[in-house]
Amino acid sequence: MTKRVYSFKEGNAEMKGLLGGKGANLAEMTRLGLPVPNGFTISTEACMDYLNNGQKFTEDLKEEIESYLGQLEKESGKAFNDKENMMLVSVRSGSKFSMPGMMDTVLNLGLNDENVEHLAAVTNDEAFAYDCYRRLLQMFGDVVYGIDTSHFENFLEFYKRKNRVQLDSDLTAAQLKEIVREYKRIYLEIKKQEFPQEPREQLFAAVTAVFNSWNNERAKVYRKLHNIADDLGTAVNIQLMVFGNSGENSGTGVAFTRNPATGENKLFGEYLINAQGEDVVAGIRTPNPISELQDSMPEIYQEFLAMGERLEKHYGDMQDIEFTIENKKLYLLQTRNGKRTAHAAFKIAVDLVDEGLKTKEGAILSLDPQSVNQLLHPIFVEEALKNAELISKVGLPASPGSATGRICFDANTAKEWTDRGEKVVLVRQETSPEDIGGMVVSEAIVTSRGGMTSHAAVVARGMGTCCVAGCSELEIDEFLKTIKYPNGELTEGDVISVDGSNGDLYVGEVELTLSEKNEYFETIMAWSKELSRLDVRMNAETTSDIKTGIAFDASGIGLARTEHMFFAPERLIEMRRFIISEKAEERRAALDTILNYQIDDFKGIFKANNGHSTVIRLLDPPLHEFVPNKTQDIERVAKEMNISYNFLQHRINELHEINPMLGHRGCRLAITYPELYLMQAEAIIRSTIELKKEQGLDVAPEIMIPLVGMEGELSLLKEKVEAHIQTVMKSEETSVSYTLGTMIELPRACLIADELAKDADFFSFGTNDLTQMTFGFSRDDAAKYINQYVADGILPIDPFQTIDMDGVGELIRMAVEKTRQIKPTMKIGVCGELGGDPTSIEFFDQLGLDYVSCSPYRVPVAHLAAAQSAIKLKK
Repeated sequence: MTKRVYSFKEGNAEMKGLLGGKGANLAEMTRLGLPVPNGFTISTEACMDYLNNGQKFTEDLKEEIESYLGQLEKESGKAFNDKENMMLVSVRSGSKFSMPGMMDTVLNLGLNDENVEHLAAVTNDEAFAYDCYRRLLQMFGDVVYGIDTSHFENFLEFYKRKNRVQLDSDLTAAQLKEIVREYKRIYLEIKKQEFPQEPREQLFAAVTAVFNSWNNERAKVYRKLHNIADDLGTAVNIQLMVFGNSGENSGTGVAFTRNPATGENKLFGEYLINAQGEDVVAGIRTPNPISELQDSMPEIYQEFLAMGERLEKHYGDMQDIEFTIENKKLYLLQTRNGKRTAHAAFKIAVDLVDEGLKTKEGAILSLDPQSVNQLLHPIFVEEALKNAELISKVGLPASPGSATGRICFDANTAKEWTDRGEKVVLVRQETSPEDIGGMVVSEAIVTSRGGMTSHAAVVARGMGTCCVAGCSELEIDEFLKTIKYPNGELTEGDVISVDGSNGDLYVGEVELTLSEKNEYFETIMAWSKELSRLDVRMNAETTSDIKTGIAFDASGIGLARTEHMFFAPERLIEMRRFIISEKAEERRAALDTILNYQIDDFKGIFKANNGHSTVIRLLDPPLHEFVPNKTQDIERVAKEMNISYNFLQHRINELHEINPMLGHRGCRLAITYPELYLMQAEAIIRSTIELKKEQGLDVAPEIMIPLVGMEGELSLLKEKVEAHIQTVMKSEETSVSYTLGTMIELPRACLIADELAKDADFFSFGTNDLTQMTFGFSRDDAAKYINQYVADGILPIDPFQTIDMDGVGELIRMAVEKTRQIKPTMKIGVCGELGGDPTSIEFFDQLGLDYVSCSPYRVPVAHLAAAQSAIKLKK
């Protein structure tokens, strides 16, 4: 028979996967000799067996539970239904990862109409006995029978008001008996059945309910939010009851060994006299600060303080401890690593190293890389959020941070309003490169379409601007300038608040608080750089983005996109002239003008990056993105270019593509318009030469050709680009260092990586497009269905947010192995948004890549994740 049940004496802290966090820690505290009420744990494997077995108990499991019940009765000298030594137990859930409040608990199990009288006689406290019974009836009714707890709560409040009783603890025995009778009547009215009187029947029903709670809606949502797998199951802990509600010398509480909000090394918590644990959590009464226990029960306080210090030293981390005091005897019911704010987490991690309780490696591993976002972006005041009117919670948290502003529906209005001192939020169905001017000045960006790697999301993250994308329940009418949402309508100029960290939107202004770097953050980042193998670069091309990345200690630029450089009005007109003109001299003149702009662009990038490694991606998007598509815009551009409307419309029609993401873009443009890439390569080299002459700055640019899928594309373009660069350097009578590589973003490129490696000096995986091409998902439209795929278990996670290891990951693995066979030391990096995702970073580290590159504001996240990966791989 497979073992599915473990006494607290059989387990330890390393068995969280099997016993759940609560069971493993109860076992560990038992092993340490701490005052833990005795009990046993039914394993997570038993839970999954039950759920996968049509929600049925096997006879073997029933027999094993009965065996451990008998053992508990023998060791405690108590038994169910024993008049003199009655055994009552709690039934609590406990999964591998802490999920506070998500699953279910039943206390005082074993009471019935007869046993409550015996308990009253033995304790000589009828009120205490019936208080325990009414609690059992309410919790059992809620957890096991699914009776809405409001039925019990509403009656209790009505009864207290009627009898002018303020607190539950003030109820008399006679009153509690009346409440118990009403609670039992609620069972008959709602469920048409009585409360079960047999304790063992109660126990198995409660265990069943806790197993089922693994799949309740709130548990599913919590797991999704925290990326907890659905196949772990929950353990069930059966533990002897101790009673914090047995008088004025009893109580219950929760305490942290350090302040979870600030990280201060001081006991922090709350307790209630004459109460059970659920009272503290439910907020039925206002608890007292734990410090007051020092006055009311000084010996208990000192004992608890010593136990807290011991547990913190033992676990090497701040502890969250549940405790009960029964007639001035202290019991510990749970300990776990306490949840804390990002500010507190960084301070505690550094302090624990300084105190000798953690190593640097342990401190790094204790931190959640994503929590860095809380430190670097403004956040809403928690209390203000509670009073704010919600617009929507269905958007994607595309770029973290919080902001408030007036709604604008187009880039021009956004710029006009910010020029007059207004703060704005740009709201669009989706954004395009021509919206960049409005995006730059906006406090936040909201779209009803698009995913985590949509244009809005990628650009917003690069700018450090908060963004909620793909908020599908918004009806955005850009013409009428209105937003319809489930509970109302907003118009242009209305104020909204945007929470880019959670994907939530609110009506009106919500109070913000600044969240800034501090000494603890700087220390953790320094340790991360010291322990990492992977370099972390930034995706950046503007001076402000580059400065941000450098401030976060990026080792260079892994991706500078050049397409955004063409959308300023004076450049766009020249680009359009090049695209639309049929005369060679006009096209050359347009490119000559653009060349000068590009030289200035690249000089600015190289100067801002201060000589660090810089990858410049040559033009990638299809040409149709540069031409107008609305009638009034076509008329205006035709006038600007001094050509007829019909001619311009004809050229636009020629450029139109059914599926431009799979069309005439990237290196394909350079095959048909080689002068475009030659102009850009010349601009890169001339800017490098000028910086060397003017400032003595040595730059070795890494020139990247995008969308290569055939060896012939790369070899042909390399030959042309290098020949042109040689001509430029010869004309300037100087030479500069450069490398020429390619972006691997097509599955075919992965399959022939060894062939491409012969002509390339470096590779960089463009994971956004590689994921799109591998799945056949449009990264801008996938948000419409990707969440359903995840919810239905078709996909474990959105592959645009975390690497799809089985498909995209295998292609990257294959490409790396093929490349290393040809050029063992060739530089290989990643420059898609997955370069800032901790899970993906660990995968890239395992493959032996040289660097990851991500948005500037994700650089600290990547540093911490890279350090964690290095530590794990070393182990």
